[in-house]
Amino acid sequence: MKTTLNIPDSLYRALKRRAAERKETVSALVSEYLRRGLKGPGQVKEPEPLPSFSMGEMLIDINDRERLYDVLDGERDARLYGRRDPANDVPG
Repeated sequence: MKTTLNIPDSLYRALKRRAAERKETVSALVSEYLRRGLKGPGQVKEPEPLPSFSMGEMLIDINDRERLYDVLDGERDARLYGRRDPANDVPG
């Protein structure tokens, strides 16, 4: 069947170049690509595993929300206000 497609110039040039490399017509190449595309995805490759690292023993229990907040707030405060001396803290 004959049809008309609007293909960007750069894509058409790439198709012509690929067809010439394979000694095929542009029509044959487009038909092959359409057939593959309509067939659906091929074999899906399993993604590469993410790297993992041993960082040693945990310093705090992340399930202890209060302790976690204390550590995070302490790091933020140290960054913003410098290190503080807990001995000078006012109880309260």
